[in-house]
Amino acid sequence: MEYKGIKIDWLGHASFRLSNSAIVYIDPFKLEVGQPKADIILITHSHYDHCSLADIQRLLKPDTVVVGPVDTQSKVAKLAGNVDFRMVHPGEQVNVKGISISTLPAYNINKPYHPKENGWVGYLIEVSGVRVYHAGDSDATPELKSLQGIDVLLLPVGGTYTMTADEAAGVANSVNPGVAIPMHYGTIVGSRADAERFKQMARCRVEILGNI
Repeated sequence: MEYKGIKIDWLGHASFRLSNSAIVYIDPFKLEVGQPKADIILITHSHYDHCSLADIQRLLKPDTVVVGPVDTQSKVAKLAGNVDFRMVHPGEQVNVKGISISTLPAYNINKPYHPKENGWVGYLIEVSGVRVYHAGDSDATPELKSLQGIDVLLLPVGGTYTMTADEAAGVANSVNPGVAIPMHYGTIVGSRADAERFKQMARCRVEILGNI
């Protein structure tokens, strides 16, 4: 889909590509062969389905910048070549290739899979005046619910390791973005039914994207 000049592709699971003045990937995983090379790759945390070295390697070019929290650095260091890696912590802001990238903590409230103390993140990406937030693997946290001025909100809906569709709808209703897009279903946990449930419960515009 396109939102105010930003092309947004869902690549399955929690993977997205944003295309405008730069090509930005978030959590690339099990990508089809032949995807465009990345200017920036954002990694939310170190789990294999979000920090996939094989997928990152295929997207690299000499000037690609990889951004990730502390425990992803040692994994990215195993890649071939000299990778430009920028470490981030929750609550930080960095500027990469003219794009403002801010982080919020992404964590579980009532399950053990993503502890807050791990320092894992969601990303607020500002591209050509459009504010896109990718929640990472998160529950419906207070930090997430307090977001304001978000144009595009990318939320997990599959449950088990993240928030459920109903919980994600509660987040969307608090944030009231221009459009919300469900993710983190259909590969490991969750199904299209979770995305449809989210669309039914959310009061904002919801787009269920096809996996490309």
